[in-house]
Amino acid sequence: MTEHATRYAVMFDRFRAAGAGAFVPFMMLGDPTPDASLAVVDALVAGGADAIEVGIPFSDPVADGPVIQRASARALAAGMTTTGAFELIAAIRTRHPALPIGVLTYANLVAQRGIANFCNALADAGADSLLVADVPGVEIAPFARAARNAGLAPILVVPPNATDATFASLAQWGRGYTYVLGRAGVTGADTAMHAPAADLIAKLREVGAPPPLIGFGISTPEHVRQAIAAGAAGAIAGSAVVAIVERHGDDPLSCAAALTDFAATMVRAARRKDGVLPAGSGAISFR
Repeated sequence: MTEHATRYAVMFDRFRAAGAGAFVPFMMLGDPTPDASLAVVDALVAGGADAIEVGIPFSDPVADGPVIQRASARALAAGMTTTGAFELIAAIRTRHPALPIGVLTYANLVAQRGIANFCNALADAGADSLLVADVPGVEIAPFARAARNAGLAPILVVPPNATDATFASLAQWGRGYTYVLGRAGVTGADTAMHAPAADLIAKLREVGAPPPLIGFGISTPEHVRQAIAAGAAGAIAGSAVVAIVERHGDDPLSCAAALTDFAATMVRAARRKDGVLPAGSGAISFR
């Protein structure tokens, strides 16, 4: 097991033993500026975030809704580049050595550098996983192979209407965690997530999938509790985090305070099920 995979395994093992779940916020690298985005990560970690998912800004983020699209545009306007993103990831790794760092990006940015070169550079920077948002599972093989060769965990997305081909691809290539969509569509906190059907979670377990984290539409502690109760190992919140940065980006102190408070509230929800610590849940039976 690589060092990168170990960070996820340690996190999930810890919560499996406690009968709890993880909270993973998403933020856009370079938003509102490169230096300020490092402070965003620090604030989220101060609030108890268990891992971080970071986005590399891209001009055509087709999987993202308007909130994250605007964040990408702000980062690009501030001069953020893919090389700069790698440098920020390296800085995050230095500041937070044990924190699992996942990267969400788009195929164009990966292919532009060459898939293997991109993955090797990402691993060298200290990232743990790679999710290429616009590549379907049935076409993920070259990206997943390069990621695994570099020591990264390939993250696959499972939609509510996942096909047998999706599950087969997940069984073959998925590592780290499984990104389960809380609903169809693009990212955004204005459309609530829906807990996945029990048979979807059961199918993930059946094929030996990595632990499921539910994303898309996660914006409140109640959404986190619902995700854990549905059998997820945790929840990912993106647009809700990015919206805080958008509202407070001109005031670093208030931005940091709001992010820390938000993360702390979501972490408390991830640690509890129906208001009490659970004896165990479907989330913690995945390996």
